[in-house]
Amino acid sequence: MNQNLIQIFEYALNQEKTGMSFFETSLQRMGIGAAVTAFKQIIEEEKSHVRFIDAILNDLKNKEEVDFSRLEGLALAPTNYFDDRSRSEFLERCVYEAMIPDVTVFNTAWLIEKDLSEFYQGMAGKVQGPPAEALRMLASWEKAHEKFFREYRDKLTETYSKMPWGG
Repeated sequence: MNQNLIQIFEYALNQEKTGMSFFETSLQRMGIGAAVTAFKQIIEEEKSHVRFIDAILNDLKNKEEVDFSRLEGLALAPTNYFDDRSRSEFLERCVYEAMIPDVTVFNTAWLIEKDLSEFYQGMAGKVQGPPAEALRMLASWEKAHEKFFREYRDKLTETYSKMPWGG
């Protein structure tokens, strides 16, 4: 079972790094504004997810068990962009500041976070003990990111659909 857990968390680590790379590349394309601030915060949170998973892998490979008490302090709490009021204000500011924000970037970000949250949730149901709890924590964090990006994408799409095109 330990080798299966190692494979699960190695896959998770790779996916987190791939997502973080996408956010870093996208950040360079966005310019300035509130969306850049959000992406920088998401990148920091993804870095904490990588540290969290690295610590789990280290435990699994060296101790054959996960020291959950040590892990809880490794991940950042989700940014306040994810509470209702802050999220609403942030989305309004992003749409206002960005002349042509890239809806595709936010759609892709949503899909990345959605896939990760579903993966973590699915794997949490297949394992037990501290690894299952760690996977549920990761699923919860990614779910918050997923919700944020979906709302942002939907708001941009709605805004664009109401724009007067072509004069």
